[in-house]
Amino acid sequence: MTSLSRPARLDTTNDEPLDRFSPAERALHWATAAAVLTCAVTGLVLYVGPLSSLVGRRNLLKDIHVIAGLSMPVPLILAYLGRWRDAVRADIGRLSRWTRADRRWLWTRGLEGAERVGKFNAGQKANAAFIAGMIPVMLASGSIMRWFEPFPLEWRTGATFVHDWTAIATWLIVAGHIAFALADSGSLRGMITGQVTRRWAEDRHPRWASEVSRTGDLSGDGRDPRPAPRSSRWVARPEEDDAMNTGWDPRRGERRREEQEWPG
Repeated sequence: MTSLSRPARLDTTNDEPLDRFSPAERALHWATAAAVLTCAVTGLVLYVGPLSSLVGRRNLLKDIHVIAGLSMPVPLILAYLGRWRDAVRADIGRLSRWTRADRRWLWTRGLEGAERVGKFNAGQKANAAFIAGMIPVMLASGSIMRWFEPFPLEWRTGATFVHDWTAIATWLIVAGHIAFALADSGSLRGMITGQVTRRWAEDRHPRWASEVSRTGDLSGDGRDPRPAPRSSRWVARPEEDDAMNTGWDPRRGERRREEQEWPG
């Protein structure tokens, strides 16, 4: 379903900005992207002989590669544990939930299930899942390759195999991610500025746009901004419990006693 099938709206409404990503989420994305791209580029130069000979300074490239690799999980840890974590945790929850519509969207490459797409489509969820799995795999295998002395030859051989093939998969995934981002200016704008237009949201992520309209959640933290209704539950104090059971109000009785004991 596209925006053409929806009732026409005023341009001012369609162009209304919606907060899509918080500053913490954008910092997490770009910091992780910088670390992954640094690893990908330096790894490619180290892996391809002619490139390595052309660039030179192999030891420096290895050090940059190792530092960037070790830093990959740091942005997520800081974003997930900091005081700004609400939006990050809410979106991690969204990314980890797969619906039947998501599976249909992924299987048909977006031809079906588009009307049920939430804040993230199935492609974005799959990309996030790959990155989340890639980071610990590359950390573990890369650490064995870098500090190989304690490990037997079989471990080092296996780590090299896993590291190389995971790197190839990462290059392909990252290239596809960049291509999709460049082809969708609204999505890229959302990750740069944190905001998208309502028109774009209703066209690409209709279920999320409906959720924002229903709850008024423009903060990006996934929480309903409406004040919680005051609880009508009444907890009686012990003396009021007795009053309900006996029909006698102890507070009225105390006032009567005070009147009787008041001198004059």
